[in-house]
Amino acid sequence: MNAIISASELADALAGPTPPVLLDVRWQLSAAKAAGAPPFDGRAEHAAGHLPGAVYVDLDRELAAAPGAGGRHPLPDVAEFGAAMRRAGVSSVRPVVVYDGGQGWAAARAWWLLRWTGHPNVRVLDGGLPSWAGPLSTDAPTPAEGDFEPVPGESGLLDADGAAALARSGVLFDARAGERYRGDVEPIDPVGGHIPGAVSAPTTENVAADGRFLAADELRARFETLGATEDGEVGVYCGSGVSGAHEVLALAVAGIPAALYAGSWSQWSSDPSRPVAVGPEPQ
Repeated sequence: MNAIISASELADALAGPTPPVLLDVRWQLSAAKAAGAPPFDGRAEHAAGHLPGAVYVDLDRELAAAPGAGGRHPLPDVAEFGAAMRRAGVSSVRPVVVYDGGQGWAAARAWWLLRWTGHPNVRVLDGGLPSWAGPLSTDAPTPAEGDFEPVPGESGLLDADGAAALARSGVLFDARAGERYRGDVEPIDPVGGHIPGAVSAPTTENVAADGRFLAADELRARFETLGATEDGEVGVYCGSGVSGAHEVLALAVAGIPAALYAGSWSQWSSDPSRPVAVGPEPQ
């Protein structure tokens, strides 16, 4: 099953006999608050207009635990995540489509969590809300309680030690911007640089100017050039496990399975005992 769905395909699915549950996960990185700018309010954006029937899901509260030793966006408690998904109407037998404001990172985080915890049919709206040409709604949806019971997978998730090992034994992609990978700048976390052995693969290079993913064969060629294959072990990390999920999604579109280091650089860099590499090479 393809991991993404186009707006036209979604319109057809919504008119079909088993319409998908729609989750609106609009979110933006809150770095702007440090400059005094008001934080992005995804719930207000949802109230102002959303795909008809879509339920708002709060990334910071429902797709992540509180910041701490696990990083800036640690994985949520599995039971609490399951309860949030059931409140949103998610059931195991009904497909789910997730969208955000177009960047794709937040939607991918929801996609990854649902897939990792066992939902069999989850897709991301390619291009997000801007790709949707149909009407929007301001109604507050009241979905029937779902029955989804999350069961974490035995694979697909890396911890810090696993990420360090994979950087040497397989391929570990760093999905952040190149300047953060190199250590030229670090606007958020304690120190700049990357996990030794990790390969720079900014997730922004997986999409076209309109925010839609590149074609599967283009993505596959990109990742293969960087050393990944469908038969090898591949992992991804980013700043806090959000944009990294988008890269895992891009790899899925390309047909290459990958694991996510959810703690990512925010967890790695908070431990001064862990090594840090700088510069353009994996080292």
